[in-house]
Amino acid sequence: MNDPIVKVLAAYGLASDQAVWKPFGTGHINSTYLISISGMDQQFILQSINHCVFKNPLIIAENVRLVAEYLQKHYPSYLFVSSIPTLKGDEMALINETYWRLTNFIPNSIAYETLSDPRQAYEAAEQFGRLSKLLNEFDASQLKPSIPGFHDLNLRYDQFKKALENANASLKTRASEEIDKALRHSFIVDFFNSYKNSPDFPDRAMHHDTKISNMLFDKKTKEGICVIDLDTLMAGKFISDLGDMMRTYLCASSENEPDMDKIFIRIDYFEAIIKGYLKEMGSILTATEKDLIVFSGKYLIYMQALRFLTDFLNGNIYYPVVYPEQNLVRTVNQFKLLSEFFNREKILQDIVSSCLND
Repeated sequence: MNDPIVKVLAAYGLASDQAVWKPFGTGHINSTYLISISGMDQQFILQSINHCVFKNPLIIAENVRLVAEYLQKHYPSYLFVSSIPTLKGDEMALINETYWRLTNFIPNSIAYETLSDPRQAYEAAEQFGRLSKLLNEFDASQLKPSIPGFHDLNLRYDQFKKALENANASLKTRASEEIDKALRHSFIVDFFNSYKNSPDFPDRAMHHDTKISNMLFDKKTKEGICVIDLDTLMAGKFISDLGDMMRTYLCASSENEPDMDKIFIRIDYFEAIIKGYLKEMGSILTATEKDLIVFSGKYLIYMQALRFLTDFLNGNIYYPVVYPEQNLVRTVNQFKLLSEFFNREKILQDIVSSCLND
C-alpha cells in the first residue's frame, strides 16, 4: 500500500494490517485520524502537521517535550497529552516530507464544537487556567514560537496597514466601514503597548488556542478532563488564553454568522469563564494582570477582526472562504462583537471585581 499512514504506523511499531483508521474531529489545520489496533484496548490519535501554518514542526515537538518533562517532574499526576515517541525515539515521524505525531486517545472523553451551557465554559476555563498555574514556575523563555507573531497585536496591525496600502480600490470601497473601525480602534494597540514591557505583565507558557474543541470533557460527568492540541503552546501573555476564551465562548454564534442581530455577549458565560479561570489563576495573576482581565477580550476580538480584514484586503489568501465576501462578513461580525463588549464593559468589570474579591 502507498498510503502514508501505513508507513507512519510502521515508524511507531504498529502493524497496519491490524489497524483501522478513520478521520477524526473537525479541525481544518492538521489532518487527524483515530487509530484502532486489533487486540489492543488503547486507541490512538494520529495527526499530520500542516507545513503551511507550522513552518518548523520540530519546534512544536520540542516545546511539548520541554513542558511534558517539567510537568512529569513536578506534577506527575497531571494529565498532559504529549506525543508518543517513534521506534527511533523521535517525537514525530517524518514520512514523505510530512511530520506526523501519535498520541493516546483519552477514553470516555468528548469534545464539543460549540457551547450549550455556561458550565462548559467554566470547566474549560478552569482547565486552561490549571495548565497555566502548573507552569507558573516554568521558564517560558525556553519555548520557541511555533507561529512567530501569532498573538502579536502590533504585527497584526502593521499587516493590516500594509494590506490597506496595497489593496485595490474596489476592495477598499467594499470594506470602507470596517477599515474605519479598524483605524478608530487602534487605541487598543497603544493601550497594550503601554503595558507590554511591564515586569508585572510577564510572559508565561500559554496555550494560545483555547476554543472549546481543544478541551476534553468526561462523557458521563461532563467535567473537564484536560486540554489538547498543543501546537501553539509557547511563550505569551495571559490575555492570549483568557481573551481567546472570551472571543470564542461569549457569543452563541460563530465568527461566520452573517446575521449581526445574533451577535451579542452572554453575560452568564462571561461570569463562568472568569470564575473557572480565577479558581486556578486567581492567586497567580499579578496586580497588573488582574487589571487587564477585561481588556483581554478587547485585545483578542480586535486582533481577529484585523486578521479577517487584512485577509479580505489581500484577496483571501489565508483563511479558507466559501464565498468572496466571507472574510468581510467575519470582520463585520467581530467588530459587532467588539462593540457589544464595549457596551457591556461596566457589567463585565463588575463581575471581575466581584470574583476577585470572593
